[in-house]
This record gives sequence, C-alpha cells and structure tokens, in this order.
Amino acid sequence: MALPLMPKATAIWLVENTGLSFEQIAEFCGMHELEVQAIADGEVAVGMVGRDPVAGGELTAEEIARAEKNQDLKLRMRHQDLPQPVARSKGPRYTPVTKRGDKPDAVAHLLKAHPELSDAQLCKLIGTTKPTIAAVRDKTHWNAANIKARNPVLLGLCTQRELDAALERARRGRPELSQADVHVPDYESGDEDDAGPIRD
Repeated sequence: MALPLMPKATAIWLVENTGLSFEQIAEFCGMHELEVQAIADGEVAVGMVGRDPVAGGELTAEEIARAEKNQDLKLRMRHQDLPQPVARSKGPRYTPVTKRGDKPDAVAHLLKAHPELSDAQLCKLIGTTKPTIAAVRDKTHWNAANIKARNPVLLGLCTQRELDAALERARRGRPELSQADVHVPDYESGDEDDAGPIRD
C-alpha cells in the first residue's frame, strides 16, 4: 500500500485533528500502533508540525468521517493520477570514514561464517573491492595482524535483511559445501600458516 508523503507528520495531524483509532492511523501511515500512541502521549516527535493529508490530496474529509464512525474500517488513500516516483537504482553505498576500517573485519567474518557467498556478493554487501577480499582471504592485507572477524550487521555495514537475502541467493545457486571443502584463515588464533585459499 502506498504511504503518505510524510508519514510521521501525517500521523501527528491525524492524532491531533481526528477521532481515528491509533490502529487506523498506524495502518494508514505505515507505522506501529505504539509509535502512534507515543505521538499522542507527547513522547515522540515533540515540536514536529503535523501535515494535513486532506490538503495534500491523500485523503478526503468524507473518508476520515467514514473511518471515525467505524473503528474497524481502514483508511483508503485517495487515488491520484500523478506518476509514482521511480526508485533510484542502488549505486555504491556510502560508508562513513569511521567505519571504513571495519570492512576487513567484516570480510573476515563473512569468509569464515558464510563461505558460500561469492566475492561479488561480498563487494555489494559490504561495499568493498575484490582485491581487499583476496588480501583478507590470503592474509596479505596490510593490516592482517589487527583484523578480527566481526559481524558486518553489528558493525553497521549492512542490514540483517540484506545479509539474509544474499545468503538465500547464494544457497539457491550453489551446491552445499561441507566444512572440509572450505579453508579460511583464522584471524582469531593468529595462526599465520592458516592462509590457504578457499576451494570452489
């Protein structure tokens, strides 16, 4: 379902100016019911100005009145002939300078925990390059002595949803790997002899 242009501001306006239930407002604005209740209690979005969805052409006054009479009804967005904005194709993800040093740690974790991911998937997921992945895998990275395998989700380099989607794609396209087929350097033990390549 399409959401209003500014969901939180729209929710504020609906809380302040209508008798709609929190559930109806949450459904219309794509929010959780507790978040709408927090807005009503003044705990969230304090000082934020509400946005009138009637003036914005997203709702009609009749639709609001209809939903106020029956709390079980859902608000329906007014149909507009305007073209929907086209989602921009995802380019390279921006990584803050402070997190760029965490990328080799994330690569080490994914090589160890999820060897089924291809180098291209790692590049896209973490926003790194194939030479960096190869250097971490072979323990020839300039900072190899300080690399600690850390989860990229916890580091904020990707979301759990993105990681799960990449793993699902990888598992669909490849046969199951046994642990004996995979050889990844162990950055936890600091064993320099453990630097063999991963076999496909």
